[in-house]
Amino acid sequence: MTPTALPLLTPIEARILGVLVEKEKTVPDTYPLTLNSLSSGCNQKTSRDPVMNLADAEIQAALDELRSRSLVLENYGASGRVLRYTQNFGKVYGLPQASVCLLAILALRGPQTVSELRANCERLYRFEDASTVEGYLEELAARSSGALTVKLPIQPGSREHRWAHLLCGEAGLPAAEAPASPGNSALEERIARLEQEVAELRATLAEIIGKTSL
Repeated sequence: MTPTALPLLTPIEARILGVLVEKEKTVPDTYPLTLNSLSSGCNQKTSRDPVMNLADAEIQAALDELRSRSLVLENYGASGRVLRYTQNFGKVYGLPQASVCLLAILALRGPQTVSELRANCERLYRFEDASTVEGYLEELAARSSGALTVKLPIQPGSREHRWAHLLCGEAGLPAAEAPASPGNSALEERIARLEQEVAELRATLAEIIGKTSL
């Protein structure tokens, strides 16, 4: 039986989950997070790509949606006074901790090479080597319920492929790196052919005008 694909996340929802995964490992003493702490993590200016400037109301609306899908859980912590939030990402998606950490870092920092991911995941999960990282990424890309990662084409001036998450679908990829669909490729080829024909016609017309003016 093929697992059912989960609904796509919005960029704000992906950022929230990424922050919760990150802070659970890096600041366990203050986890689960309050809305204020979560807001600071989402709007952080370092180690974030893209940098966001989200209002508390936007974060709260996204939290409510994530809570309705059991991706975020609420509790009042030890104090019992302030509402706090914890992530349930791995359980809902059926993922091991290593995969959860990779997706969180991709959601927080954008597309990265295998080497960058291994280094950036260091405080969340320690991978033995780059090939282990790539193995998890390939598993995420081949999920029968829908790919969660994609290997991007090598960019000019780069020697390594970068990987991106698909938690928000292809719409979450940088415009220049979104995989081209067959329909888009055919359209681009047709436009290029038409542009070439127009250029040839203009050259012929210019030649004719040049001859008649002699």
